Amino acid sequence: MNRVIEADFLPAPVEGADEKPRILIIDDNPDFTFSTKRALERTKRYSVWEENDPAMAHQTAQQVKPDLILLDIAMPETDGGEVAAQIESDPALHRTPIVFLTALITKAEARSGLRIQGRPFLAKPINIPDLIAGIERSLPAHPLSR
Repeated sequence: MNRVIEADFLPAPVEGADEKPRILIIDDNPDFTFSTKRALERTKRYSVWEENDPAMAHQTAQQVKPDLILLDIAMPETDGGEVAAQIESDPALHRTPIVFLTALITKAEARSGLRIQGRPFLAKPINIPDLIAGIERSLPAHPLSR
């Protein structure tokens, strides 16, 4: 006899998920990326991916084709600046906005309007309302087809 098993632990599909902005979080701290991804997905405004290996970040970005990248600056071996340079040199990704995340700068410095490598940044630790505000400031108004 064939039975259908329903899995209550899987999230229900969201209508129009492909229309949501795609966000890629690149950070070597899996706890940070997981909790941030969950918090952003709870808003039902974004589709979120995470990458914890900076050496794989460019390849993941090529696969995801994000509308925005949240990128940690201080990572071992390959830092955020190097990852940003790889993404910027890729013709398919070079227009993707990157927002740096860093614990190296205070929130007061972040509010002053400073930029890192000409890019906006958010100071860690970050609360979700500030993160969403930073995302919304940096997302293209109406993403073109990927």
